[in-house]
Amino acid sequence: MKIRVICDNEVKDAGLQPNWGFAALIESNTGTPILFDTGADGPTLLHNSHSLGIDLSGVGAIVISHAHWDHTGGLSAVLRMNRSAELYLPGPQLNSFAGRKVTVVGNDSMQIREDVFSTGVLEGIEQSLVLNTEKGMFVVTGCAHPEMKGILDRASKLGRVCGIAGGFHGFQDFKAFEGLSLIYPCHCTQHKREILELFEGKAFECGAGLLIEL
Repeated sequence: MKIRVICDNEVKDAGLQPNWGFAALIESNTGTPILFDTGADGPTLLHNSHSLGIDLSGVGAIVISHAHWDHTGGLSAVLRMNRSAELYLPGPQLNSFAGRKVTVVGNDSMQIREDVFSTGVLEGIEQSLVLNTEKGMFVVTGCAHPEMKGILDRASKLGRVCGIAGGFHGFQDFKAFEGLSLIYPCHCTQHKREILELFEGKAFECGAGLLIEL
């Protein structure tokens, strides 16, 4: 299982473009790649994808965490080049997509692939992904607008949670991360420095180009 961050506020690789937003490619062991969120705009998403050698036309599913512009801005660009990807949307806020298979995710967790699950839309706001890896369950968040404890509790019902990556917004109840072995604060995380210092050796810098292998 691999996670490649395509869009983030910061970059890890020279030649990539930073932008306020988040997108990540998830290469599952049991199917075509999944694109989780699409960043703030198409040009950044397409530039970074090309630079990283990622062919977005081969993506089999696109999962949108929540309907904010910094997570949906590149969606139209992907859909123009990928005519077959299924969409997993967090409610009816987004426009309909004619001729496209669309699953509107409800409040309950659901399976997307054999080893990829949605938490379901928590607090009516946002869904996160839960990946079943060799290291345990790994959570990928967009902005973590819902309470972090709720996200981790939902994920833990699928198995032992080993780590998390994504935007953590204003989260600062750091006890919730005790027991995790991998932590990647990305995008909108307001307390990145505190998390990196508090969980030294377990928490790592994020940025476009980051590769997480699980």
